[in-house]
Amino acid sequence: MSLVELTEEIVKSLVSNTDGVKVKEFPTDEENTVLIQIIVDEADMGRVIGKNGRTANAIRTLVQASSSLHDNKYVKINIDKF
Repeated sequence: MSLVELTEEIVKSLVSNTDGVKVKEFPTDEENTVLIQIIVDEADMGRVIGKNGRTANAIRTLVQASSSLHDNKYVKINIDKF
């Protein structure tokens, strides 16, 4: 499972509007770095970010752990609403 697929599965399990979840990977200028952009419905932002950002940090930790097992790249995750 790729990092994008893993991120999408995690986020879709948290939100109520699963059709509004879009996860894309973007290239970065930094070597060994992956940027993943998560776009969710505005009503689901609180669920994805969590209290004091704990859920967002947990998502980052899980995806980073998966990356260290497979490609060993640093993962940056941005969460935005549409």
